[in-house]
Amino acid sequence: MRALILEKLHQPLAFEQTIVPVPSPDDELVALHAAALNHRDVYIQQGLYAGIQTPMILGSDGAGVCDGQEVVICPGLYWGNDPRVQSKDFQVLGMPTNGTFADFVCVPRENLHPKPAHLDWAAAAALPLAGLTAWRLLFTRCQLQKGERVLITGIGGGVALLGMQLAIAAGAEVWVTSGTNEKIIRAAGLGAAGGANYREAGWDKTLKEKAKGFDVVMDAAGGDGFAALAGLCNPGARIGVYGGSLGKINSLSPQIVFWKQISILGSSMGTNEEFAAMLAFVARYRIVPVVDTSYELPDGNAAMERLRRGDQFGKIVLQIAKMK
Repeated sequence: MRALILEKLHQPLAFEQTIVPVPSPDDELVALHAAALNHRDVYIQQGLYAGIQTPMILGSDGAGVCDGQEVVICPGLYWGNDPRVQSKDFQVLGMPTNGTFADFVCVPRENLHPKPAHLDWAAAAALPLAGLTAWRLLFTRCQLQKGERVLITGIGGGVALLGMQLAIAAGAEVWVTSGTNEKIIRAAGLGAAGGANYREAGWDKTLKEKAKGFDVVMDAAGGDGFAALAGLCNPGARIGVYGGSLGKINSLSPQIVFWKQISILGSSMGTNEEFAAMLAFVARYRIVPVVDTSYELPDGNAAMERLRRGDQFGKIVLQIAKMK
């Protein structure tokens, strides 16, 4: 089979022929039609991830065919029995288990779910990791309710965009931030109520004047700007954290957290049950993930470079089999 293989850190992926994997008794072999990239893939390539093993086929997101059925893959493997937190055996497909940047992949049977019928292969491949992450953060951790006001930071990435789409479908009013006005305008075209450019001075004050405060905040940045998010919160608000691209939070005042009764909630990935609930919600409201660009599998390094630059609005997809 064809595959993109990370042979060494800090090197381009090698497009090679390799053997088709043989599934264990608890696994199934999926013939992939499409895969999607995540920042995780770039971090692994750059050596910025724990437990890296090489050579390895990267890729956590994928959709394809198994035993004649169209399926999407839940990328969180071996969550365990406690829905509150993953087990010590938990891992994400694509490291240390070979992932989806290939013609075939083996995954546990329980991680295969029917593909929503309204999605094409590219959109289906764009859904799993981002959709699961956004779903757990919004509905399990932050307990989002209809009519609440939501702020999603860094719009343009896969998790942020799917979080916006899920929250809007659930009846929330969604606002966004971005470092570019173009992405805010594009988010508004998808239903966002408005937004603010965090590169502009006083962006948080401007946003508070427009939106009047938030009940749920969805953030993957952290850093010094996190304190501004707390200042934008309504009493009883929940801040869901699913990443830390800007590093440590150094300037947050505890007084604003306890006086406003703000909850700060960490969230990562999710269970198979949450994945199934997310898929059912996506099917019910016919949500279509935003696909930024599609590349053929041999052009995987160009796809990785686009993701590394951060220019994308939506998910970057690899076409593996003929797309419908």
